[in-house]
Amino acid sequence: MSPVSSRKRPVRIGGASGGYSDRVFAIEQLAKHEDIDVIMGDWLSELTMTIHGAGKVANQKKAAAGKENTLGITGTGHHQGWNVDESVKHAMFAENFPDCLRPAIPHLSKNKIKLAVNAGASDTEILAKYTKKMCEDAGYPMKVAWVEGDDVTEATNKHIAKGEKFESLMHGKALAELGLEPICAQAYLGGLGIAEAFRQGADIVICGRVADAAPAIGAAAWWHDWKPDQFDELAASLIAGHLLECASYVCGGYYSAFKDILKSGKHLNVGFPIGEIDYDGTIIMTKEENTGGVITVGSVTSQLLYEIQGPLYYNCDVTAEISGMKMEQIGEDKVKVTGIKGLPPPPTTKIGITAPAGYQAEYHIYLVGLDIEEKAKWTEDQIKESLGEETIKKFSLLKFHVNGSSPIDAKNQDVATVDFRVFAQSSDKELLRMDNPDGFFRRSMVTFLEGVPGASLGNDMRQAEGKPYYEYWVTLLPQSDLNHQVHLLYDDERIIRLDPPPITKEYPRQQPSYETENPVDLSAFGETVRAPLGYIVLGRGGDKASDCNNGFFVRHDDEWDWLRSMLTIDKIKELLGPEEYKGKPIDRFEIPGLRAVHFLLHDHLDRGYNSCSNYDTLGKNCMEYLRAKTVDIPKKFLDRGRV
Repeated sequence: MSPVSSRKRPVRIGGASGGYSDRVFAIEQLAKHEDIDVIMGDWLSELTMTIHGAGKVANQKKAAAGKENTLGITGTGHHQGWNVDESVKHAMFAENFPDCLRPAIPHLSKNKIKLAVNAGASDTEILAKYTKKMCEDAGYPMKVAWVEGDDVTEATNKHIAKGEKFESLMHGKALAELGLEPICAQAYLGGLGIAEAFRQGADIVICGRVADAAPAIGAAAWWHDWKPDQFDELAASLIAGHLLECASYVCGGYYSAFKDILKSGKHLNVGFPIGEIDYDGTIIMTKEENTGGVITVGSVTSQLLYEIQGPLYYNCDVTAEISGMKMEQIGEDKVKVTGIKGLPPPPTTKIGITAPAGYQAEYHIYLVGLDIEEKAKWTEDQIKESLGEETIKKFSLLKFHVNGSSPIDAKNQDVATVDFRVFAQSSDKELLRMDNPDGFFRRSMVTFLEGVPGASLGNDMRQAEGKPYYEYWVTLLPQSDLNHQVHLLYDDERIIRLDPPPITKEYPRQQPSYETENPVDLSAFGETVRAPLGYIVLGRGGDKASDCNNGFFVRHDDEWDWLRSMLTIDKIKELLGPEEYKGKPIDRFEIPGLRAVHFLLHDHLDRGYNSCSNYDTLGKNCMEYLRAKTVDIPKKFLDRGRV
């Protein structure tokens, strides 16, 4: 659909995909709704960006080495004269996106619904041309555009040559301290390139890497014809995009009050969200009718608190100040969102620099029954003795995990089984080759027959073969270095350049962090009971590289003073415990209108998803760990019933 008046009705945006593992039928299902104007989706992540970026570099190296000269390969890693279908076989984009798009094409065309997606990764142009061909082959030709500018490898290398430190946003260290050679860098673009493509008549816009929420900015700015300095409105669309970007998360996925959904039988076929953005930035969150899941103040608050870094939410187009946000349930599966303040964007954009870090491998031994601690020590000591001191020096990381516990009188043997994980990383590929008689696996697993009673090896050893892993370095680059362009694959095939934002603002690298004002004496809440925090407190956790964020909120107004007074930074350190608290900075801020307290645990996740040695690679488990810790809870709150 297209806007038809100077003050248009709200634009309705459907959120179809939160990652490469989301449901294949999402676009098709949303495209059947005649009242949706735009569908957005994201098929990328920090993991896929490193894989696709490294894959593109490998293709380019093959071309430079002339290994495929007989086929006329070009410097971009693709063959001159190839048709689109051949190019796709070697391209580095989200390979499952075409499967998601293909069945949706007739419905997108029939209902005149526009589509903007993060799926191009490192070969956006090829995916865009393939998308155009898919539409034509299906008998529904559509106008396809693609957004360029996220590949900032060349600009990053120029800055490195000039001595730029590229300090990490997570811990402040300089890139040179990593001691690795970067191979590619990708920027998180804003949404105004998408808006421009829509203004030029595009039906489908393929992006390589815009910020997760950016398609909503593009859709709303196009629909309402917002100018670049309408910061309040742009900020609202940014937050709407944040709520939509992970699809069914906001409809009850990953929601700590999930048992309410389970009891009502709404946990199956959880619907996809729809965000209505009005001309003044007012947001109404809803979802598809006749589907599972819910849209409540709680489920929307949960998604808001996911992956944020503080009260300021940065984007290339705008900065959103979210500490004044409010939500109101205005109907079944309908929540109104207000109170977002817009500020100018920073003059920089976030980028991710990928560097090959080496190889990693792991295998698992299962321990059962009594004396687990001693059995684990025996096993670890034998493995270290077998490897020897000189071999151990070759590992950049050798880590032993004891995961789980074996209760007395367990109800079954599986419950009594503990996972002993042996995890290794090294720059030496040969060391992690499974068939190397002096390597990690062969030298460590030979202790098995001299091991402890009941120890059993896992029966799938594929993870014991070394695989490449990468460091993903998150830092900042001036927006003036971006080659931000929109390519139209129709009519005269114009290329439209987008300039950096005309108004920007410098922000301190450290976001505002504070303890609560005028805390209430906890004894004022009366009699208490020692119980898990999660009995009355909901929450949501997530990650940005190695940062771990945790947002807590309560259901009732009279619980807010207790939550904000009780949950201090020191309290979070206490709840984490001496083994989980890493001694690194923790930031805190509040969103009173949502009865929420948010904590950012800096550099908590062992380098982030791509190189993390922990089970909780995405920071999602941390919140549930904290909610299971006991605190003194006012009895009158517990008497209402637990979450």
